[in-house]
Amino acid sequence: MSRIQSRLDTSSDSYRQNFAAMEQRVAQLRERLNTARHERPQRDIDRLHKHKKLTVRERLDLLLDPGTPFLEIGALAANKAYGGDVHGAGQVSGIGIIHGREVVIHADDPSIKGGAWYPLSVKKIVRTLDVAIENRLPVIHLCDSAGGFLPLQADLFPDRYTAGRIFRNQCTLSKMGVPQIAVVLGHCTAGGAYIPALCDYSVIVRGNGGVFLGGPPLVKAATGEVVSAEALGGADMHTTVSGTCDYAADDEAHAFAIARDIFAQTTPAQKQRIDRIDPEPPQYDPKELYGIIPTDWKTGFDMREVIARIVDGSHFHEYQPGYGTSLVCGFARIWGCKVGILANNGVLFNDSSLKAAHFMRLCDRDRTPLVFLQNITGYMVGREYEERGITKDGAKMIMTQVGCSVPKFTVIVGGSFGAGNYGMCGRAFDGRFLWMWPQSQIAVMGAEQAANTLADVKIRQLQRSGEQLSAEQIDAIRQPVLESFQAESDAYHSTSEMWDDGILDPVDTRNALGMAIIASLNAPFGQEGYGVLRL
Repeated sequence: MSRIQSRLDTSSDSYRQNFAAMEQRVAQLRERLNTARHERPQRDIDRLHKHKKLTVRERLDLLLDPGTPFLEIGALAANKAYGGDVHGAGQVSGIGIIHGREVVIHADDPSIKGGAWYPLSVKKIVRTLDVAIENRLPVIHLCDSAGGFLPLQADLFPDRYTAGRIFRNQCTLSKMGVPQIAVVLGHCTAGGAYIPALCDYSVIVRGNGGVFLGGPPLVKAATGEVVSAEALGGADMHTTVSGTCDYAADDEAHAFAIARDIFAQTTPAQKQRIDRIDPEPPQYDPKELYGIIPTDWKTGFDMREVIARIVDGSHFHEYQPGYGTSLVCGFARIWGCKVGILANNGVLFNDSSLKAAHFMRLCDRDRTPLVFLQNITGYMVGREYEERGITKDGAKMIMTQVGCSVPKFTVIVGGSFGAGNYGMCGRAFDGRFLWMWPQSQIAVMGAEQAANTLADVKIRQLQRSGEQLSAEQIDAIRQPVLESFQAESDAYHSTSEMWDDGILDPVDTRNALGMAIIASLNAPFGQEGYGVLRL
């Protein structure tokens, strides 16, 4: 492959301005991540230590191989919900390494409301297990939860993708032959009791661990029986009488040693074969990504400059470089793995849509994973383009993308608006992972377009009844829409709602993609199949 020749002028005023703005955004991101991961009221930490419990991050340090990466999922989930106090939605999730193998971790965070499950906690757990299912990765559950947050029970219990989906996903993993291990570090009450019960193996800590459908207060209220938590569902009872748990541990360190030993006995999945060689770092400094992305998302930039700072050796074989130029397509390597990249260099036209469809078919045939780099306002609109069949050609792109059998990965590096989000493998389209950069935006359309559209609709309605709006009245219609769209299209709103798997520092993008691609190879690729293309 030829190497991308960068035309980036790192001495220009625009580069320096962009760099400073992104550096500030990344500093804010790191501050928010540090708060979500580590900052807790001292009383909550003291309470854990009083009961000889570790924090969730200390638990991960004991469980995972030392010095290995942890690809966290949804670190800033719920950052704009529940008053901002339920950091990470009260859960820590991600892909870690144990005995050199990838494993999905789902861990309750007992330092937040006793590990209680909020609606977004449930959404995060379901997403975590979806990752395990899609990539056929073993799961270790670190169980320590006070149960569902009852004031919000209507939003976490009855629907298809609420709490019941957690247990459905566990059953699906078991049916697929994917190992699951539970480490019971605190109480697992009511529905939470089914997490260890549905696992292949379960370890429970004496004194702290407990598994019961109804805790002592509920048992007393329901039956009048007075019983201690240890007698009702403690370690010794469950490992010697009920058989609900398999191993009793003296403390948390002992429990994690047992869990690691159990995991070592499970049979590793055979990874899928793809075109893969030894990796090499990019030729250009990844931190230069800070200066490439404009402070205003409406300002264009060359996506090749982004690709050059993510892929191995900055090598890129571009497909049809002279055709459909608003979409850059081509082959590269990330962590030595060959990938097909689709990257927006403007709005999607007829030719770029057809180019995308053909390129994705080539990648699917050759078992080449797909990476989508989004900066897209949508498909081109207007009479001329409708006559050319832009809707039909966009549908071909979407149909082909859905039909691909290879793993797909998406990074929103700029804007992601309208149907362009769909064609470029947005959240609804079963990509293995989707991340955003700190300045990214996502919405059905841009804030100004939405405000102008609604204002125009209102003006026409009033004109039909003979009324006219003043400039102040028009602004009064526009402004609330503008503010609402700006707030709800923000990257932090997206990640709070778990519309993505996290916000990345741009320099971490290559490693996040690399780890995700390698992890995806644990699952067999599906069978390619395509619906009807309107030719």
